[in-house]
Amino acid sequence: MLKEFSLSGRTALVTGGGRGIGRAIALTLAEAGADVAIAARTLSQVGQVADEIRALNRHSLALQADVTDPIRVDQMVTHVTNELGRIDILVNNAGISGTSSLASFSNDAWSRIIETNLSGPFYCCRAVASQMLERRSGRIINISSNYATMAAVGGAAYNSSKAALNMLTKVLALEWAPYNVGVNAIGPGWFETEMSKASLETPKQRARVENIIPMGRLTSLRDLGLLAVYLASPASNWMTGQVIYLDGGETAAFL
Repeated sequence: MLKEFSLSGRTALVTGGGRGIGRAIALTLAEAGADVAIAARTLSQVGQVADEIRALNRHSLALQADVTDPIRVDQMVTHVTNELGRIDILVNNAGISGTSSLASFSNDAWSRIIETNLSGPFYCCRAVASQMLERRSGRIINISSNYATMAAVGGAAYNSSKAALNMLTKVLALEWAPYNVGVNAIGPGWFETEMSKASLETPKQRARVENIIPMGRLTSLRDLGLLAVYLASPASNWMTGQVIYLDGGETAAFL
């Protein structure tokens, strides 16, 4: 491994790390040398991922946390810091989706998506800010979506939450650049996860999705983990305030 990509001696916190994108990122960060704490609402899921990380000879913590609760977020960050010494890398991956026409969108559904996808990362960034700014080092990686830049029917809450997360990424990048804290986002396209599997169950459905991807195929979740390693590592020392869309070219015509 090139030394600039090594995460040896660093500690990461990944929210929503029990499955899908979060799990893939957590495991790849550990492969690159990081100790990794994983948080999610379902403790059994993150417990399994923590065991996989320990099998790589890295330290790991599994925590049950709801990122929409700012008090619980502060407690989570304090616990990880006390147990693992510090948080060098924060990956805000916890998120939910939901589609509905505006006329039938309930207040609760709207609030749940906005609180999870936007307020959650805000609370987590705020909770790690003091230690990263004091050390004058750190990496924040927000997991956005290519739907942050592409409108979709029924996506009033989800698309808006991810577009706002992109702006939060850029604002924090500017605020924290003088402290050498990098803040970037990854905007995934179509990946096979629990959130997307209903749209990929049949060959016809899969073909429809592949036909809208310029590269004509899906790829492995590991690709997201590899990009996260770059953004978490010294290799990205001069990158901040960027949203990188990993989507096989789907957003190329929109940017």
